[in-house]
Amino acid sequence: MKPPHPLPELGWQPRNTGADAAASDPVDGCVPAAEDRPHPIGDVQKVDRGIVWLGGLGPPFVFLKPFRGLADVPSVDIQAGTWLCRTEMERARVVDNGARVTRARTIAAASVGLSLLLFAPMFGWWTVALFALSAANTQTVDRRIARSARPERHIAASVLLSQLLLATAVALSGGPTSPAMPWLAVPTAFAATRFRAQVVIAAVGSAIVMLLAATVAVDPSGTIAHPALLVTSIVLLVSVTAVVAALSGAEVEQRSESVLDSLTGLLNRTALQRRFREIEEQAHLTGETVSVLICDVDRFKQVNDTYGHDRGDAVLRDLAYEMRKQLRSFELIYRLGGEEFLVVLPGANADQARILAERLRNSLRTHRPGDLDVTVSFGVATASGADVVFGSLFKDADRALYAAKARGRDRVVSAAAVHAQPHAESRRAPLTPVVTGPQGAR
Repeated sequence: MKPPHPLPELGWQPRNTGADAAASDPVDGCVPAAEDRPHPIGDVQKVDRGIVWLGGLGPPFVFLKPFRGLADVPSVDIQAGTWLCRTEMERARVVDNGARVTRARTIAAASVGLSLLLFAPMFGWWTVALFALSAANTQTVDRRIARSARPERHIAASVLLSQLLLATAVALSGGPTSPAMPWLAVPTAFAATRFRAQVVIAAVGSAIVMLLAATVAVDPSGTIAHPALLVTSIVLLVSVTAVVAALSGAEVEQRSESVLDSLTGLLNRTALQRRFREIEEQAHLTGETVSVLICDVDRFKQVNDTYGHDRGDAVLRDLAYEMRKQLRSFELIYRLGGEEFLVVLPGANADQARILAERLRNSLRTHRPGDLDVTVSFGVATASGADVVFGSLFKDADRALYAAKARGRDRVVSAAAVHAQPHAESRRAPLTPVVTGPQGAR
């Protein structure tokens, strides 16, 4: 039985490596069927560029920035999970939330830094050195994240360094009587805006250990005699971090609901528009190739009329599940509305996109979504560099899908095959409203 949200944990999934794909038909742009067709890009182990988080903590989605060289190399690498970020989904959240807290982090760092400078006449000018180190840490973390394939390590290191610097300030400014103890709540709370609960608990633990080291180790008897400030600081640290973690989790859940299709668990058109803007920008800068597939269930209205809308919903859920299983983590799938789905393939050329579309078509026919003999049609469009524009790619793929329907359905047609027909217009504009329920199909 398939799960209610029919998406498995994303990441690398091995595929069968059968016979090579048959040659495409130069007349109509259709790829002949092949039951055991290998993915044209090869087995993928690691994707080597950044990640963008667009959804939330619902079904596990991964949104990867397109990477260079996909069409030219047999395989690329996907970064393995770490304890800090077990999946690409968690890594994406870490990166995306950074932009949302940058201003708050700068204000907090400036406030602590100003306090260190004000303490200089009382405790010594060593506070200036701590201020300089703290400023260097906070001002360079974003650049370090942008250059790294494992950004979570730089973020965690930045949190630990901030905690260490503040614990040092506590030790040098009186230990158990230091007014700097509550400051450790600041970097610890920021960890809660980025990481999952287990990592946040570890951050709280490290802050408490550093506080104990800066107080008990400096003046054991004084700490025991006057523990009030230490206890108050620990309570403040735990409470503030818990509140920030709860608010961050609620915000992520809300964002998830705004970009997910409730029936299939796939991303919706809202998420597609946000994501494709980034794909366009990167393609314009790098000359990268991007392909788009539009998939439509053939005669879907007959399914609803004959078996009812519940069975139609089951067909769509199963179809989404089977398509997601066939796609790799960098191949992005969206539900456009009704019985239409769109797949974005960063780095895939026209031949690779048509082969993958044919693989999906055969897989869906074999697995019988909703336990019914349904077929699907695909339209495929490809562009490179400055020509990567969502509106034109969508229109080309939509025109190709219309041609697939006109030629008998249950097939893959490329946009290149219909460009010679200037009067074949797309069926609708590329930015129609999102439809959430099953619709009548062609």
